[in-house]
Amino acid sequence: MTDETILEIKNMSKSFGKNVVLKNVNIQLKKGHVLGLMGENGAGKSTMMNCLFGIYQKNSGEIYFKGNPTEFNGPRDALFHGIAMVHQELNQCLDRTVLDNLYLGKYETKLGLVIDEAKEKAEALRLFAQLGINIDPSLIMRHMAVAQRQMVEIAKAVSYNAEVIILDEPTSSLAENEVKKLFDIIRKLTAKGVSFVYISHKMDEVFEICDDVAVLRDGEVIFQKPVPETNMGEIVAAMVGRSLENRFPPLTNHPGEEILTIQHLFSKYEPVLKDISFSVRKGEILGIYGLIGAGCTELLECLFGLRTIASAEIRYRGKLLNFRNSHDAMKENFAMITEERKANGMFKNGDLIFNTCITNLNDYMDFGFVLNNSKMRKATENECAKMHVKCMGPDDMITSLSGGNQQKVIIGKWLERSPDVFLMDEPTRGIDILAKYEVYELIIRMAEQGKTILMVSSEMPELLGITNRIAVLSNKQLAGIVDTKATNQEELLRLSAKYL
Repeated sequence: MTDETILEIKNMSKSFGKNVVLKNVNIQLKKGHVLGLMGENGAGKSTMMNCLFGIYQKNSGEIYFKGNPTEFNGPRDALFHGIAMVHQELNQCLDRTVLDNLYLGKYETKLGLVIDEAKEKAEALRLFAQLGINIDPSLIMRHMAVAQRQMVEIAKAVSYNAEVIILDEPTSSLAENEVKKLFDIIRKLTAKGVSFVYISHKMDEVFEICDDVAVLRDGEVIFQKPVPETNMGEIVAAMVGRSLENRFPPLTNHPGEEILTIQHLFSKYEPVLKDISFSVRKGEILGIYGLIGAGCTELLECLFGLRTIASAEIRYRGKLLNFRNSHDAMKENFAMITEERKANGMFKNGDLIFNTCITNLNDYMDFGFVLNNSKMRKATENECAKMHVKCMGPDDMITSLSGGNQQKVIIGKWLERSPDVFLMDEPTRGIDILAKYEVYELIIRMAEQGKTILMVSSEMPELLGITNRIAVLSNKQLAGIVDTKATNQEELLRLSAKYL
């Protein structure tokens, strides 16, 4: 590491109409350093990166790369100059192979006419070995876990010999062992002089991997300083404007009788879940944990009718269930937040009204067949206020919101239905620390009202902080269920490796 500044943003400002998003932002990134960038959802982090990459035109300010004033015409221009970004919501060609995604736009050719796949594969394997990544280049991206696809995107950035790599919430879908692999890759690359901007809401990770940290609030840089010179309390206060005494709210729900039982569940298609049996009580928050590929997402999909079950006996309130699709599940007042919000959690071409009301249209009908726009607008305004969504109004397109605010809208969409069983797959993914606390309060409040929550999370502290019990999956099998108060991270990791 050196004290040489490789990337500097000076006095950057950006407005959308009357909405001022960035106000004289100043950021410095040193060569071989990792700069943590933190802030609430809507603080301006994504806008700043979009201005850097030329996606948005800044109103004022300067960008210096390796000491020279720089203006990029778009992400491709930035990439060929040595600055790459791995987005939280991965933009990949899912029906193409790993190799195709790695070399898209820069295919190796023979005589400039025929793609040289043999050369590409050899280079890809060499790159993966260098980074400690074990992925078959011939795999179709759609069949891979989000964590593996993220590693491919990082490898792609490295293949361009990027000198600055921006990682946007890189661990939002990674299990503990995958986070360690990512950190190993970051350390290998920083040792070679590569610099990183690490955008994250996870305090522990920022203190572990970052050299410096900058905090944005309402479009302004509150401070930038070396990590050893600050602490979690100071960062939280800078982010939200006040201190947050506890990371998790008190767990005040009291689970009652068994309400949902699953016996000998086998799924039909790959990846196949094998002989999973457990029960959940009324008003209980059941955490579900497993390493990447353990089957946690697939389990929720089976329970919501999104994945075909080969055999199982599933009873809810004593009634035998056989969901053929999500519509059947919704009839029984089940709800589900999916892991990948852009892929299957929201309607990207819809506004906030559409995305909030789409699951509950019958409640907004007049005479049984005419949608009442004023009712839908009022419901959207209520949910946005309840979830503290940062937006201009209900008519905003959902894609105009930050990732964390999109997630709040998705949660609010299901809250409009007042579900009795809520299946949550990474519900706090990409959400800032204050919003996480509010979601935790919401989950506990729902459980107090007798709602049953099944929550998948790759963050062990989160599961240990707000659940009553934790089911651990290992290689598509149930490795055990533990009482949250009586367990720890070591036991969860041991159980997650039981059938590997």
